[in-house]
Amino acid sequence: MSVELATGLGHALTDRAAPSYPAARAVPEEDSPVRTPFQRDRDRIVHSKAFRRLKHKTQVFISPEGDHYRTRLTHTLETCMIARTVARALGLNEDLTEAVALGHDLGHPPFGHIGENVLDACMRERYGTGFRHNEHSLRVVERLERDGQGLNLTEQVRDGILHHTGPGKPATLEGRIVRLVDRIAYINHDIDDSVRAGVLDPAELPHAEIAVLGPTGSKRIDTLVQDLVERSVAAGDIAQSDEVGGAMLRLRKFMFQRVYLAPDAQRELPRVERMLRALFAHYAEHPPASQVPDASEEQRVVDYLAGMTDRFAVRAFSALSVPQGF
Repeated sequence: MSVELATGLGHALTDRAAPSYPAARAVPEEDSPVRTPFQRDRDRIVHSKAFRRLKHKTQVFISPEGDHYRTRLTHTLETCMIARTVARALGLNEDLTEAVALGHDLGHPPFGHIGENVLDACMRERYGTGFRHNEHSLRVVERLERDGQGLNLTEQVRDGILHHTGPGKPATLEGRIVRLVDRIAYINHDIDDSVRAGVLDPAELPHAEIAVLGPTGSKRIDTLVQDLVERSVAAGDIAQSDEVGGAMLRLRKFMFQRVYLAPDAQRELPRVERMLRALFAHYAEHPPASQVPDASEEQRVVDYLAGMTDRFAVRAFSALSVPQGF
């Protein structure tokens, strides 16, 4: 076996990289002669139904009129490209990084973070549990895809998907890259979308943070990536400098105050909440069928709702709420 095939990359990996072999899967499989286990995971994710549905799921702005606003799919692709760049520069496993990045948001419900918050509240009120999209992303790949059989992904990819957000830390450096790059990607492309939507004037961006990171999205991403690579090499872990990392966190805080939680971005909140709560109440009383034999009532409800695209949810709500002709 060639070095390139053994590593899954066109360059040698460092000793800190996650090895591609042996493949740790719940159900053992024979290795492919032409693809590493992580490449196979990547392909399974890209060919999944959940991945295709991301193109019709909100990133930040609900039902935008323009064609150039990000969706959950374009966010995933931008995260993947940045994460691969970092992994390659650090001599880590690019295939693993790519698979985690492509799968990290598969379980995100419709209507972005608004939808996640509403679904979480509904689950807590009725079932005493809750909803987190990272946990549901893992359920998608483990139980829901392939008509209930799951994708049988490797342990490292499943770990990276689960821990791309939340309190837990990914077990691999590649997973930690995706966890950090996810923020790098969405902060910067959300600024771009906010300016395009007229929600944000570039002159309003905090001057101190822009002076550190750069005046444009591409410059900020370049600054963040270079800092991430340099600091990670020095630290032996995935790390940022206090100056650049701090500027990024303060810019993120600004985005929450000025965009994510601002009236312009939240103006559809009452309608989205009313719609999702109505759908939740209906399916809680009439749980949909599931291809997972042991799915509980609450799992059947959340699996169905979280799997919806924005437009499917609107159609379902309309079918329940609007009188239908004979």
